[in-house]
Amino acid sequence: MYRRLIQAGARMENLSKRQKNCLETIKKVYEQQQSMWENKTQSVPQRIVSLTQRHIRPIVRGKAGKPIEFGAKLSVSCVDNYVFLEKISWENFNESCHLKEQVEKYKETFGYYPESVHVDKIYRTRENRNWCKERGIRISGPKLGRPPKNVSEEEKKQAHSDECFRNAIEGKFGQAKRRFSLNLVMTKLPETSITSIAITFLVVNLSKLLRQFLSLFLSLFTNNRTGELIKPPFINFDYTLNNFYVLKLIDLSENSWSKVA
Repeated sequence: MYRRLIQAGARMENLSKRQKNCLETIKKVYEQQQSMWENKTQSVPQRIVSLTQRHIRPIVRGKAGKPIEFGAKLSVSCVDNYVFLEKISWENFNESCHLKEQVEKYKETFGYYPESVHVDKIYRTRENRNWCKERGIRISGPKLGRPPKNVSEEEKKQAHSDECFRNAIEGKFGQAKRRFSLNLVMTKLPETSITSIAITFLVVNLSKLLRQFLSLFLSLFTNNRTGELIKPPFINFDYTLNNFYVLKLIDLSENSWSKVA
């Protein structure tokens, strides 16, 4: 149909930029579908699944209920509950190949290698284990080979601690999706989508920093005010002038909170 319209004298100069891009995408989709039909295959390189976002690719995840996902694939690291966005790609990639690069970025940022890295099973390759061992970095997870019959309590405790530590990164993804709309990126262009994702993780880090400042402020405020309240006289009437109708004072004799009108 596209070729027939061109042969009949149709001109693309009258189309808008968006219409031209959509027409080119439709042409590419037709070529891909024809190639799969002729070659009796179910996949094709650079497969297009969206007319308005031709950069999106299907990514096979193998999860229950969601075997295939669409969108950007992220590789992030978590240091002291702060998230560092390491890699964004619209194509599927093997995460284990980027462990060395991420650790080197950590050294470049902080000036030294981490004491340990807590990673998923896909990162625990023999190459990555040897690379970390040469630099004195402990990698989480069981050793390669047949699991031992007898495991000490210390090793069980260490494995449990490592798994709990690693789960922090999963919590960051959940926080970004539930509170900061990481799963609702509405931008169309790949550049703007990457910017939106990066800003989301920036806000996640800022929220963590804000909680730390707030905790510090409240601790200083509480310590100062508590020191004023426990000094004689116990009731500070300056608080009542500021619309505080009920004061909470510390009863030193009973070591509990008591209310004084």
